[in-house]
Amino acid sequence: MSVPAEPRWLDGEEQQAWRAILRSSHLMRRTMEEALDAHDVGFGEYELLSMLSEAPGARMRMSALADLVVQSRSRVSHTATRLERRGWVRRDRATGDGRGVLLVLTNEGRRAVAELAPVHVESVRRALLDHLSREELLGYGELMARVVRANRSGDQASDVV
Repeated sequence: MSVPAEPRWLDGEEQQAWRAILRSSHLMRRTMEEALDAHDVGFGEYELLSMLSEAPGARMRMSALADLVVQSRSRVSHTATRLERRGWVRRDRATGDGRGVLLVLTNEGRRAVAELAPVHVESVRRALLDHLSREELLGYGELMARVVRANRSGDQASDVV
C-alpha cells in the first residue's frame, strides 16, 4: 500500500465523525466486556463460542474462525486453549487434508453459550441498539459491512457477518 506524497488530512467534520466512531466502538466493547467479566468470561472467548454455536455441526476450522473474528491464528489458538481447559471446546483433526484443525463446541460449551447469550445480547442492546431506531441500526450495519468488505481481501470479503 503506497502512501500519497501529500497526506489527505481529515477536515473538521471528518475528524469529529471519526472520533465519535472510534470512541463509540471502544465504549460498546467495554460495555460488552464488563457484562461478560461478571461471569468470568472474556469477550474473545464468548465470541469464539458464539461463532462455533452458529456453525454447521458446531465446528469450524481454526483458520476460518480466526478470519471470521478478525484475530490472528495465534490469538485464536490461545483463546481455544483457555476454552479447552474449561471443557467448552475440543480440537479435532480435519478429515480430508489432515493438516487442518477443527474447533468443536462441546455439550458443556453449548450450556455455557446458553447461559451467556442473554447476558451478551442485553449488553449489546444497552451499548448500541437502545440508542438507535431499527432503520438507523440496519443502515449502520450496511455501512459497516461495506467497510468490512473494503478492508478484507479475496474469500474473506464474502464473510461479512
